[in-house]
Amino acid sequence: MGPRPRAQLRTRRGRRGKAPGNRVAQSAPFCENRDMKPDAQNIIRLAAPSNMAARVDAIDWMQAGRDLDAQGCTLLKGLLSPHECRAVAALYPNDNNFRSRIVMSRHGFGRGEYKYFAYPLPDVIAQLRPALYTQLRGVANRWNEAMGIDTRYPESHEAFLKRCHAAGQTRPTPLLLQYGEGDYNCLHQDLYGEHVFPLQVAILLSEPGRDFTGGEFVLTEQRPRMQSRPEVVPLSQGDAVAFAVHHRPVAGTRGFYRVNLRHGVSRIRSGHRHTLGVIFHDAK
Repeated sequence: MGPRPRAQLRTRRGRRGKAPGNRVAQSAPFCENRDMKPDAQNIIRLAAPSNMAARVDAIDWMQAGRDLDAQGCTLLKGLLSPHECRAVAALYPNDNNFRSRIVMSRHGFGRGEYKYFAYPLPDVIAQLRPALYTQLRGVANRWNEAMGIDTRYPESHEAFLKRCHAAGQTRPTPLLLQYGEGDYNCLHQDLYGEHVFPLQVAILLSEPGRDFTGGEFVLTEQRPRMQSRPEVVPLSQGDAVAFAVHHRPVAGTRGFYRVNLRHGVSRIRSGHRHTLGVIFHDAK
């Protein structure tokens, strides 16, 4: 979702390391809501939907779990309304919302940029993160059991964050990505420390065909002794995709084995694209 600077990575294509500590730089010159004034942005930011947890609970998580087991990702239709999408995208120019800004081309991660939110998170994200975690933790625990990994995830996201923070992972990882014409995001994994929740969520905030063309979400799966398998997930404005951060179990003739996954975004052909990334572990 959001690659990190080379100096603080093990490898560009592999594990993510420590987040950069720089201050947020000057924002890029475009935003989907150019005519929205800062005061209006702040009002919308505080007007988080009170039914967010109920909205997440209403998703068919049985089917979502089957999709995740089968291909490592699942589509969550209409998770945010168009109004909510525009409101979140409109936060991008206000540096007070963020702890750091990354320009991808400076680090060989592609083209485009993204910003990591600061605590406290905007209300919509603060509600989405624990609600989605609650629904995904069952899949996460089942996957770890199948892959012979001892780690199990607690019932609440708050308890999981305490585990992260005790290990020095205290920096928030939800992020807002911004792409223009010709931009793209190289295949990568969002690993930020010892404690990693094995699933994450990306929400498309822009409207394909109106705000931008191109820019498909791409997932690749590296299978042992086989060629990699690509998966392109078609998203509409407000749709989310939940997917594997690092690896997932696949049933073989001798039990389960692990396959590695990476994700990215194909080249933007025209226009501007914003995406909200919801990562459940914090970073060092």
